[in-house]
Formats: sequence, structure tokens, C-alpha cells
Amino acid sequence: MSEQGQPPETSATPAREPVFLLPGSVTAVVGVFIAVHLASTLVLNQQGYLELIFWFAFQPLRIIAASSDLSLAVPLIWTPFSHALLHGGWEHLIVNTAWFAIFATPVARRYGAGPMLAIFFVSAAAGAALFAATTLYSGSYLIGASGGISGLTGAAVRFIFQPVIVAQHPETGERVVLGRRLASFGDLMRDNRARFFVLIWVVLNAAVPLVPLLTGEQLSVAWQAHLGGFFAGILMVGLFERKS
Repeated sequence: MSEQGQPPETSATPAREPVFLLPGSVTAVVGVFIAVHLASTLVLNQQGYLELIFWFAFQPLRIIAASSDLSLAVPLIWTPFSHALLHGGWEHLIVNTAWFAIFATPVARRYGAGPMLAIFFVSAAAGAALFAATTLYSGSYLIGASGGISGLTGAAVRFIFQPVIVAQHPETGERVVLGRRLASFGDLMRDNRARFFVLIWVVLNAAVPLVPLLTGEQLSVAWQAHLGGFFAGILMVGLFERKS
């Protein structure tokens, strides 16, 4: 007669694979992107969407309007940051979400959630500042996470191309992977891959204003936010590097 029972337990239980391979902070920000866009497209009517843009998009013209009515400048306190959570359509959202996941992940894993978010939002503000400097009287407004993501891209460039540092454990003698060091600004220019990446980034974005002269079509790409955010990320990432 046979009995039905449970298989014997083993001492070694295999670790569960995480549902998401992204760090929790990166997944949370992606969730915010999607939630805000769903709310703006499915919940708000047209008037509500215009109010959302009015109060949370970055509008450089407010700087000029403040000379006649100071209250119009109040949203400039938060819109250099809040504009990064808004997107102009699903394609815009999908591209930025993928781009964010790719470059926020190494930054979050190296420095943690707080520094990753700080680089993202400060870079978004830096991108907004350069956008304002070049579009002050145009009446244009800025939405999208690309300035902040550009900052994370710049931050990641400082270490993703560097060789992995391997040391020997003093007791066991085993090889221990320590990670990658943070490149100096000189190292960025000496490393072929890093230099090529930075130059291509700058050239492609700086060329955007020239596209209408060649094709006659205007691109709705905030190249200023990309450049401003990128260099902000390159500069500020060193603030979070642990001193050994």
C-alpha cells in the first residue's frame, strides 16, 4: 500500500527570482510616470488637462510676466521639477520610461534611491534653466522627463565605461569584484568609448535646431533640456561617491 506525502524538505532552498529586475526606486518612478499620464488622459477632460499644463508644466514666459504680476511667477518654485512627471503622449511616455529604466538602474544600484532621485530632479531643473535661456519670449512650455533622464545618463557615463576593479580577499585569497571607479573629467576624454558617447550626445542634440533649415520641419525636441540635464548629471554625480 502506498502513501501520499510531501516531498522531503531540503536544507538549501533556491532563492526566488524577483518579479522586476529593476531597483524598487526605479520601478516606483516608472509607476508615477504611468499613473500621472493615465490620470491626465483618462480622468481629466480637456479643460482639466489645460489646467494641469498651466500649473505643472515649465513655462519660461512666467519670468517675464512676473514683472507685471508677481503671482504668475509662483509656479516657478515647483515647475522646474514637476514638468518631468508630465508627458505629451504615449509614445513620449514609452520612450522616456525605457530610457529612464536603462540609465536610472545603474545609478540607483551604485548610489541608492535618494541620490538617483536627486540627480534626476536637479538635472530636470538644469535642463529647464537652459530651456528658459533659449526660449524666454517664445511662449513655449516644457514637459517630459528627458532633462532628468539626461542627467542620469551623464552620471552613468562617469562609471559605466570604466574597467571593473578586482581585488584579492586578504583571508581567503579569493578574487573580489569591487565595482567600477568614478572617472574624472580627464578620464572621460581619454577613454575612447566615453569620449565618443559624450561627443555624439552633444553633437546630436546641438544639431536639433539646424534640422528645420535642412528639412523644413520643426522638431518638438527640447534639446536644451537634454544638454542642460546631461552636464548637470556629469557634474553632480561625484557628490555621492563614497570616499575610501
